[in-house]
Amino acid sequence: MTQAVPLTEIWRGPAPESVHLGHAVICDASGGIVEAWGNPEEVVLPRSSAKMIQALPLLTSGAADAHGLGTEQLALGCASHSGAAIHTDRVTRWLNGLGLGDADFRCGAHMPSDPAAHKALLCSDTAPCQVHNNCSGKHSGFLTLNRHLGGGPDYVDPGHPVQRAVMEAFEMVTDQTSPYHVIDGCSAPNPATTLRAMARAMAWFAGAGEDKAEERAARRLWQAMIAHPALVAGEGRACTELMRATTEPVALKTGAEAFFIAILPERKIGVALKIIDGGTRGAECAIASILVRLGALDPDHPSARKFRNAPITNWRGIETGTIRPAAVLA
Repeated sequence: MTQAVPLTEIWRGPAPESVHLGHAVICDASGGIVEAWGNPEEVVLPRSSAKMIQALPLLTSGAADAHGLGTEQLALGCASHSGAAIHTDRVTRWLNGLGLGDADFRCGAHMPSDPAAHKALLCSDTAPCQVHNNCSGKHSGFLTLNRHLGGGPDYVDPGHPVQRAVMEAFEMVTDQTSPYHVIDGCSAPNPATTLRAMARAMAWFAGAGEDKAEERAARRLWQAMIAHPALVAGEGRACTELMRATTEPVALKTGAEAFFIAILPERKIGVALKIIDGGTRGAECAIASILVRLGALDPDHPSARKFRNAPITNWRGIETGTIRPAAVLA
């Protein structure tokens, strides 16, 4: 099957009102497909779901250890954080430790999604800084690698040594030559690949051993994500809540336009999915449903029910519908 299939449905009354179509793949560490829905060879942009790949050179180069980075910084290097104080305080300390400031970032500024941080800036009539950008942890990693490599200030340029190292790592773990790249919301290059290649890459992370430097780096990154789920996203966010809820270690990472990945180390498998209309609610329901299908998430856990078979209520609090997995994932 090469066409997108229904993965998530919005029900109101006795029938679906809306449907999110998508593609999803589960791979083992050899790159073999365990299960797939839609087109495994669909060319996709993984967006922020690729952050743990983009962080690999930070470790394999020796930059992380040379600068004494701990698991919190590694988790932030993989994060799309909410801009809460637990994120921005740590990123600021990381940046200051490099002798750098907010102006050295190339990610741009936006308001934090964390409600308390958002309100604090509004009430103080203060503009957000680049540290509030959800990708500031990743960019701190880029700046750390750049310091180690001795590169110029425009570390997001595709020809910069930092981004050449990232592309080399990306094509290594996906086992494919990227057909093209785009510029992401944070101004860094984001390579395209197939959905199967992303699932294969996540399975490679899941099965990484201790013999090779690249594999040791991969293990440290997913272990940091699992150790600090609140740093990877934030309170109330799907990545954070579902990582806390799973019955086994699972690293989860969302990406813009409804991408999602999962790394399941105990099973040595990886998951990648894309909802083609870009609807985040569809991707969150689908990844939760795949985790339930795999037995890694209790369907009755409150966090599972928040994203899967979740009630839709109106402004009076009356339940009017549900967000539920389509038949292929139910």
